Amino acid sequence: MPHIIVEYTDNIKDEADIAGLLEKINRSIISHGNLFPVGGIRSRAIELHDYFIADGTGDDAFIHITMKIGAGRSEEEKTIVCDRLFDVVKKHLALLFEKHYLAISMDLYEFSEAGTYKWNNIHERYQS
Repeated sequence: MPHIIVEYTDNIKDEADIAGLLEKINRSIISHGNLFPVGGIRSRAIELHDYFIADGTGDDAFIHITMKIGAGRSEEEKTIVCDRLFDVVKKHLALLFEKHYLAISMDLYEFSEAGTYKWNNIHERYQS
C-alpha cells in the first residue's frame, strides 16, 4: 500500500502524459520516507471511453485519482501526503488545465487490515 488509481477521459490521453504522471505520483509517495513501504506502492491508470460530463455539450474532461491506504497514519500525515500529491498532480496537468475544460479530483480511502489479503515479495528488495 498505497494503491493509486488514476481514471481519465480518453479525450486528453495524447496531452496528459499519464505514464509520466504515474511516475511522479510514486516519487511523491516515496518522498515521505518510511511512511509507506516502497515495495507496496502500486499506481495504475484506467482510460475511460464511456462517460458523460455535465450537460454533454462540451469537450469536457476529467481525471479522478483514488488513493487507497491501510490504517495507521495520523490525520496530519494523511493531510500532508494528500496535499503534496494533489499539488504534484495539478502541476503536471497545469498546461492541459489552461487549454481544456478539465475537472481534477482525488479521494483518499483508508481501511483496516481485516479483509485485506496480500502476498508480496517485492518488499524483500527494499529491506536493509
